[in-house]
Amino acid sequence: MDYLPIFINIRDQKCLVVGGGKVAARKTMLLQKAGGCVTVIAPTLDESLNEQLQQKKLVHCAEFFHDDHLDDAALVIAATNDDKINQQVSQAAKSRHIPVNVVDNPGLCSFIMPAIVDRSPILIAISSSGKSPVLARLLRAHLETVIPQAYNRLATYAANFREQVKKHFSHPEKRRIFWEKVFYGPFSEMVFAGKDRAAQDYLVQALQGEIDDVSTGEVYLVGAGPGNPDLLTFRAMRLMQQADVVVYDRLVSPAILDMVRRDATRIYAGKKRNVHTLTQESINTLLVRLAKEGKRVLRLKGGDPFIFGRGGEEIETLSSHHIPFQVVPGITAASGVASYAGIPLTHREYAQSCIFVTGHFKNNRVDLDWPALARPNQTIVIYMGLHGLPILCRQLIAHGLSATLPAAIIQQGTTQKQKIVDGTLQTLPDLAAAANLQPPTLIIVGDVVRLRQKLAWFEPVHESRQ
Repeated sequence: MDYLPIFINIRDQKCLVVGGGKVAARKTMLLQKAGGCVTVIAPTLDESLNEQLQQKKLVHCAEFFHDDHLDDAALVIAATNDDKINQQVSQAAKSRHIPVNVVDNPGLCSFIMPAIVDRSPILIAISSSGKSPVLARLLRAHLETVIPQAYNRLATYAANFREQVKKHFSHPEKRRIFWEKVFYGPFSEMVFAGKDRAAQDYLVQALQGEIDDVSTGEVYLVGAGPGNPDLLTFRAMRLMQQADVVVYDRLVSPAILDMVRRDATRIYAGKKRNVHTLTQESINTLLVRLAKEGKRVLRLKGGDPFIFGRGGEEIETLSSHHIPFQVVPGITAASGVASYAGIPLTHREYAQSCIFVTGHFKNNRVDLDWPALARPNQTIVIYMGLHGLPILCRQLIAHGLSATLPAAIIQQGTTQKQKIVDGTLQTLPDLAAAANLQPPTLIIVGDVVRLRQKLAWFEPVHESRQ
């Protein structure tokens, strides 16, 4: 090791920052976050530091640095653009054995600042020993995506129960085993899901020996978004990596399914028009059975599970059987696909409202509230409407919308296979048929479609403009 990684307690202690610019402001905020009392030495302050001064969050000495400023200082950071002043600060601090950091100059430092993942009281410091700060920041960015913010609450629970556990288990090895079982069991997931009361009850029962070693099953109802893996939430990715079984829909893209834990059992529950691998009732029963077997079950659904995803029906069944579950929202197709197509769903000059409907075609009919849809200054987003597109357009025109109103249909939006066909309510059905579009598709009707050519930013491999 080039450096000894240590954590210093600076709470309520004088910390000196030499410099009044943006870098000094960032260092000041970091020291304040750790509880330090910051004094800034600089003839003038930048806007953010001056704002903190007005709020009495720091002390300002409006002068150039001199050695007496170091009196009673616990730590010093030099953040000026003057090499001579930085060297003076370094030498003066080292002569008094005060830890000193000179920004971007490891040779003048007695300590260096790491990249920090903050889940206080859990802290992770990442250092390249000053060799490559950018690489350290990249590693930090990766860790930020895989370490839940709720780790701070997990640590707080452990702290609150520490003395009780210590009294209950006099031997350190037994305490270690207890905490390992707790952290690897359902307790952590209860905390991550915000189930604070259940988490506290679980800890009390575990301490009293009322919980055996058999894991309790749980269902994770996770929205996989519109198809692009980059649009998954951090929480969705974490649960995908810890599930024992995944029950997935047809709209879940292969790229997203590849991100599920490799050894998880995969069960396809996809549905397409007139072909259901499993009925909805069978899926509900399957989730209950797997959870009762102690499995962690990932119910992976395209888009958002609560927007035309029948997620509410599934958790109703789970709730009636007292199966623990949690719901992770996903980016619904309306939002994700429209964004990637360059079509804002609302725009001050074109649409002040937006409505989502499903275009299910049944018995040669699409039953919708047509008068409510055919209103001016409104964007209509239609899910699952490809097969009924001619009827949809005909009915919207019949109920008062202009035949020349812009409309677009997007196939496999947000992915490299995205394909867009746009026209009007009158022309779109024939254009879509000529393009031989296949599900999944999303239909957008309204004046906002006029902006597509101007606002298009996503350039997939295949895209058709009409």
